Amino acid sequence: MAEGVATVKIYRGLRDVYFDRSPCTYIDGRAGDLRYRGYSIHDLAEHSTFEEVSWLLLHGDLPTKSQLMEFDRALKSERELPAAIYDIIGMIKSAHPMDVLRTSVSALAAFAPEATDNSHAATLRKGVRLMSQVPVIIAAHARMRKDQVPVPPDRELGHAANFLWMLKAEKPSRDAAQLVDRDLVLHAEHGSNASSFTARVVTGTNANLHGAITAAVAALSGPAHGGAAEDVMKMAEEIGDPLRAADYVRERRKAGEPITGFGHRVYRVEDPRARHMRAGVERLSKEMGEPRWYQILQAVVRAMTPYARHGVNVNVDFYSGAVYYLLGIPRDLFVPVFAIGRVPGWVVQVLEQLDNNILIRPLTLYNGPAPRSYVPMLQRAE
Repeated sequence: MAEGVATVKIYRGLRDVYFDRSPCTYIDGRAGDLRYRGYSIHDLAEHSTFEEVSWLLLHGDLPTKSQLMEFDRALKSERELPAAIYDIIGMIKSAHPMDVLRTSVSALAAFAPEATDNSHAATLRKGVRLMSQVPVIIAAHARMRKDQVPVPPDRELGHAANFLWMLKAEKPSRDAAQLVDRDLVLHAEHGSNASSFTARVVTGTNANLHGAITAAVAALSGPAHGGAAEDVMKMAEEIGDPLRAADYVRERRKAGEPITGFGHRVYRVEDPRARHMRAGVERLSKEMGEPRWYQILQAVVRAMTPYARHGVNVNVDFYSGAVYYLLGIPRDLFVPVFAIGRVPGWVVQVLEQLDNNILIRPLTLYNGPAPRSYVPMLQRAE
């Protein structure tokens, strides 16, 4: 081992390592505080739309009425895909929706104007286009895999409502559209999470936006990052009855297994986003005559109370999955819906990286064999 190596401290997973500065997202994991550009997530979730929050993230401040109208027009004007992308979706329609999304985003680079232009202005334009195209990809695939024709976008509908329209071929209720819109706001940006950091690493090599977003989608597809929402409803179905929740938690914890939807790499208290989706689950459960889902989730929360002092608290995905389920969204689309919300956050991360770009190249500490001599093939022992 090299001299002086013993003094090197390893930060596995880069935990608690600051690699750059950002004016975008503030997170205090101990206080449970999340802010976009200085604005509390609670205020934004209660009073803003996804379009408004996206402008805020991309431009640094809340939009004026005219700015928001123009931004909304720009998003709606980009709700289209090249015919070749539909062909690609058709060829791989049996794949998981996240794999279809990743492949389609990658292929879009071949049709994107300014694809290789990494200037701030061009990247921003491409980012807005991708914000519009991602939900179209997801909805088109959801229908094509059932041998149904994709539903054309409705330019009269907002971002969230239009996605539900393209997905189900029926106009969503105002409540359903508002709930999905709120979910997108809550997922829009979250600092240097795994997929956003992946986008930055790719951007650090001077790759283009489509390459960075393709890699971010791949990172999000992993169950340790985006998959919790999908797994929460599996857990709720396994429990089946609120009265079984305590035994379920006890058995899982005794076996050393985690409880899906609890714990977060950053938050030591309840995820500040969770309360906004919890209210949605409660309301939807009652309105749809299926209160047991909310009751099961709350029974799990109560059973997990003793672990809160160890920093294992409920996170936003615990409730998001139930909202998607109650809205009739297929389970394997839960993570793609997360991706719809996260696109502006990924774009912001890429823009920040490009504005002061540097190759991201951390080190690993070698702990293999000491120097040894090469042994020719005929002299090696069998």
